[in-house]
Amino acid sequence: MNNQKQKIVIITGPTSVGKTALGVSLAKKYNGEVVSADSIQVYKGFDIGSAKVTEAEMQGVPHHLIDIRNPQDEYSAGDFAREAAAKIDDISSRGKLPIIVGGTGLYVNALLFPLDAECSRDDEYRAQLMEIAESDGKQKLHDMLSAVDGESARCIHPNQVDRVIRALEIYHITGKTKSSQMQKNKPAVYEYLLIVLDRDRAEVYAGIEKRTNQMIEMGLEREIRDLLYSGVPVDAPAMKGIGYKEMVAFIRGETTLDEAVEEIKKHTRNYAKRQLTYFKKMDKAIFVPYNNIEQIEKLVENFLEDNR
Repeated sequence: MNNQKQKIVIITGPTSVGKTALGVSLAKKYNGEVVSADSIQVYKGFDIGSAKVTEAEMQGVPHHLIDIRNPQDEYSAGDFAREAAAKIDDISSRGKLPIIVGGTGLYVNALLFPLDAECSRDDEYRAQLMEIAESDGKQKLHDMLSAVDGESARCIHPNQVDRVIRALEIYHITGKTKSSQMQKNKPAVYEYLLIVLDRDRAEVYAGIEKRTNQMIEMGLEREIRDLLYSGVPVDAPAMKGIGYKEMVAFIRGETTLDEAVEEIKKHTRNYAKRQLTYFKKMDKAIFVPYNNIEQIEKLVENFLEDNR
């Protein structure tokens, strides 16, 4: 019997660093398929603001876990872990290499180190937390999380109320923090190669500046107006994504367009910094210059050849 764990390749890194193109390139070279690990690209209709991969960019490579949820749906790291695992099983059963591509570190970690309490819920406690958020504000809820699980709080933005609530719920149910259950002293479910694309911070920020301007030119405002007109509420989970919440504020007359664009850039820069902090703490992460394709391919080849 073969007890070897399934091998997967993971391509991650800060926003605007080139993960999508690299994932496609590796999939074509090593007979792979891509599983997206992006918390906004899962939502239908949220295309421009999430820089969702297009059919042309896919170059015929199958991509999974994109456009699988309605904007009003909650989608947790646990949901991703379960659905990504099913896709990995399917891809590998067809003799292909699963390649996980995306910058949502919580998703990647949940896939590798599933939470013990992921299936547990306490609806009464969740309702209490939601009341606190509505009466005292999102920051109050985030402060509660910081008091019991500082590591998770550093990785979750106060606006991500559903994730804050989930982290508090896990602590409430198990007496253990979410962060302590995610990785420490737990073997990974998969044998994995974790490549973090590295780039000079100034270049990352320049990429964010360029991408944000492109999103505006491509019609981000129209995309959001169409979503709102179709009935998507402003407080839908998908609308909490960077780019969407700032433009909603502009559409509602709470800010100017220039102010909204600058807020998008600022929040994206802050997100990129949080991403890098998160990736640096991940076990076995290999930081590689984003444009060193030769080194990346060598890492993949050595990984695939090992123990074969």
